[in-house]
Amino acid sequence: MDGLQTWVINLDRAPERLARISAQLQRLALPFERLPAVDARAFTPAQQAQLDEPAYRRQHGMPSLPGELGCYLSHVEVVRRFLAGGADCALVLEDDVVLHDSLPAVLRGLLAQPSRWDMVKLSAVHSGTPVPVLEVAPGHRLAVMLSRCTGSSAYLMNRRAAQAYAQGLLPMTLPYDHVFDQGWRFGLKVRLVTPTPCGHDDRIASTIAAPPSRLRKFHWTRRLSTHAFRVRNEWRRLVYGLGQALREKLAGP
Repeated sequence: MDGLQTWVINLDRAPERLARISAQLQRLALPFERLPAVDARAFTPAQQAQLDEPAYRRQHGMPSLPGELGCYLSHVEVVRRFLAGGADCALVLEDDVVLHDSLPAVLRGLLAQPSRWDMVKLSAVHSGTPVPVLEVAPGHRLAVMLSRCTGSSAYLMNRRAAQAYAQGLLPMTLPYDHVFDQGWRFGLKVRLVTPTPCGHDDRIASTIAAPPSRLRKFHWTRRLSTHAFRVRNEWRRLVYGLGQALREKLAGP
């Protein structure tokens, strides 16, 4: 797959996770480059300054976690290194992802249709209410999302998406997977492959080390701004998704 560079985000203190995903990538014949993840245990003042904590609390309804900032900055660093290189597209993987056998075929199908996407999610926590628009591999279709679809363990982006992210991701005001799929915000064609060719292994503990969200959430009286933000955000997502689905329908197969 000419023009594709694969990145694996991995903490220096998690060699067992690197070994696990390395074996999966070797099985699928996908060479990769490791990106040392930003470690929340050793933030620099400049890294810490990339978090807008008041905005995060207003929009997310809870305080941020150091691991969330580390994850966010790690993805931003992938964007920067991708743009500094010569590859056309980047496959970005977190080290706890599960890669299915269909992934190479899906990647080839997506690379054969470069005008139909800027960023494609290859894994998902929520369904995203997908509207399929194009088959990219047997049993897998490119789709527009009409609802929330969190998770950032596997995605494909082109240079246009990376340039938009480099200009607009910082400072951090939400977890990374709540931001990077906002196609209306970045002016991008954001898509999902359904069913996804990558998954999440729930047996692997998250390195973010988050307590249950119910213990982090502010009292409901302090989350009114969060509810208002989410209503606006999901309305924009729906309007954007319907518009993108119409565009795809007019474009045809």
